[in-house]
Amino acid sequence: MKKLFICVLLVVVGYYSGMAQSGALQQAVNKLDQAQTVKDYQVLEKTFSGISEQPAWLPPYYAALCNAKIGFLLQDDGEKIEPFADRGEALAKQALSLLDSTTQKKELAEVYTVLSMVYRTKVFINPMTYGRKYGVLSGQILQKALALEPGNPRALYVSAWVKYYTPRMWGGDKEQAKKLATESLQKLGNPGTDVYPHWGRADDQQLLAKIK
Repeated sequence: MKKLFICVLLVVVGYYSGMAQSGALQQAVNKLDQAQTVKDYQVLEKTFSGISEQPAWLPPYYAALCNAKIGFLLQDDGEKIEPFADRGEALAKQALSLLDSTTQKKELAEVYTVLSMVYRTKVFINPMTYGRKYGVLSGQILQKALALEPGNPRALYVSAWVKYYTPRMWGGDKEQAKKLATESLQKLGNPGTDVYPHWGRADDQQLLAKIK
C-alpha cells in the first residue's frame, strides 16, 4: 500500500511539474514581447536558458535573440558587448543543432536571422577590427535565412536595418531600407502571440520612423 501511495504521489507531482513547465515558454515569450531594456533581456535570457520545453530549438533561439537585442542596445558602448555576442553565438548554434536541415527550413531561417544579428553585434565591439570579418559573415548568414524563406519578415527587417545603417558608398540605401521594412511590416499585419517567432513589428516601426 505504501509503495502504491508513493507511485501515485510521484505521478501527481510529475504531472503538475510538467504543467508548470509547459507554460513557461509561453510566459517568457509574452514578456519578451514587452521587453525594452538591457535588464529586461538579461532576465529573459536566463529564463529561456532554463526552459526545457518542446520544440527544443525555441528556448536557445530566444535566449540567443535576447543577447542579440542587448548587443543592439549597447552598440555605442562596444566594450560591453563581447560576452553577450559570444553567448548569443553559442546559443544560436545550439538551436541550429536541434533542427533538421531538410524538413525545418522555416525554423532554420529564423535561427539564421538571429545568428546574423549576433554577428552584427560583434562588429559593434570594434568596427575597425571586426567590421570586415563579422560584417561579411553576418551578411552571408542573413542570405542563408532569405534563401530558406525569402519572405521571412524578421530577415527582411534585418536586411532593412543593414541597408539603412550602411554608408551609401558601401551599399547602403535608405529607400531600399524603407521598402524592405515596409514589406516586413505588411507581413506582420497579424503577428500572433504564440511561442513561434513573431517579433519584428515594433522594430520595423522604429526603423521606418527614422527614415521618414
